[in-house]
Amino acid sequence: MHINFKSEIAQNNLKMRTNSFLQEEDNRLEMTRTRFANVLKRHGELAERLSRDSDKTIFERLQREFEVARASQTQEISLDGEQWNDGLLATIRERVHMEAERKAMQTPGDMSMLHSLPCHDKITYKVANKVICCLEGARIGIQYETSFAGEPCEVFHCVLESKSFLEKMTVLEHTVPFFLPIREAETEFLSSNAMKFIDHVGDLLQAYVDRREQVRLIKELYGNQIKELYHSLPYHMVEFVLDDYDCKVTVSLRYADLVSILPSGVSVLAWPMQRNYSTNTTTMSRGESGPVGSKNIPERLSYAEDALRTMSLPEAYAEIVLNLSKALQEIFPHNSST
Repeated sequence: MHINFKSEIAQNNLKMRTNSFLQEEDNRLEMTRTRFANVLKRHGELAERLSRDSDKTIFERLQREFEVARASQTQEISLDGEQWNDGLLATIRERVHMEAERKAMQTPGDMSMLHSLPCHDKITYKVANKVICCLEGARIGIQYETSFAGEPCEVFHCVLESKSFLEKMTVLEHTVPFFLPIREAETEFLSSNAMKFIDHVGDLLQAYVDRREQVRLIKELYGNQIKELYHSLPYHMVEFVLDDYDCKVTVSLRYADLVSILPSGVSVLAWPMQRNYSTNTTTMSRGESGPVGSKNIPERLSYAEDALRTMSLPEAYAEIVLNLSKALQEIFPHNSST
């Protein structure tokens, strides 16, 4: 009796620790969801707004402007490495302001003044995934051409303006997703280093598209296995659950910033499923070797975490699924279906 009493106490302590761990995990997930609840609500409202024709015209209008600018160009120059620098950006700014002044001095019906002013070639510059061109009204347009797995993806726009060559540039309008911190980047970089701002926004957009497409791809390939898929709009976090097995597996990825392709924090936990046992099995579960024994708390899947730290999400997911059954059987032999 004394031994059974001790065993009962140990079992109760284990259950209390397990319940505490589960509660902490539930609280953490609930806090995360609450944190992004306003973002998700805002996203819904924005999606509704963008469904109206008046808002759709922003993208369409800018797309047409860029198409006209590229069609009227006299030259397109591809830049590599040090060719893309602050000096070149200053030249582009000078060109747009001189062209704006040239047109402002033109009087209706008087073409002589217009012809007497110097006319510059219309040059478009291509830098990595960016196309930079001069738009009407002393504006500089940047078109970001994102890609995934070598294939073209979405196109985004950003239009910069300054009242004069000596004044700092500002973001006039853009088609960057609202949840990406373009205004923060404008405050941090644009007044001091416009080139860094342009590059930074390009990195943000490419990283955003890359993460989004990775999530979309695993949903396409393994949609029937993924449950409770949840990820924040800025992709600071990706979380999903696998429960087509004898255990529930939770995958949590955290990103240090929006530029990182691979996650900085990875957690993959295998949770033993609660199952209904017969009277004899329930009795045996109170002992040390029963199903509720020392393996009633989640276990980390190290091989899965290593894969997620070093591979793209679809590649890592394939590696996880390939070895998951064997790994779970080794960790929870009592939970095996056989």
